[in-house]
Amino acid sequence: MQDHLSSTFAALADPTRRAILARLAVGETSVTELAQPFEMSMPAVSKHLKVLESAGLIARGREAQWRPCRLDAGPLKDAAGWLEGYRRFWSAHIDALERHLDRMEDRTAARTSTRERRTARSQTVPTQRKPTSRRRSSRRVRRKGESK
Repeated sequence: MQDHLSSTFAALADPTRRAILARLAVGETSVTELAQPFEMSMPAVSKHLKVLESAGLIARGREAQWRPCRLDAGPLKDAAGWLEGYRRFWSAHIDALERHLDRMEDRTAARTSTRERRTARSQTVPTQRKPTSRRRSSRRVRRKGESK
């Protein structure tokens, strides 16, 4: 037999079932209304509803000929509680990564300001260039048929 968390996550694995749950989060509705947005047969929608019901995520009622479905958030709360421990783990690691990136950014800013000071100093000192003269190439142009 499958444990509750496994059946909850298995039911949530399908996008159609997640869409059904999202619709039921708005309020109770009939199976026919739940099936409208999907391009599938009523038996296919019923199969999805059975999976959700067996996971404890929905409850189906019966009022004369109307069979309303409603969300039962208990298993979702259990899944969220299980995930909470992992959220704390990742939160701590993300915080550590953020601190590391801040330190790297501070070091980069310090290097950049040092570089800018050096550049500013070199620009304030006037430099004199020697006049350039045109030099003739020491190579002699060979004519056709002439060898080395």
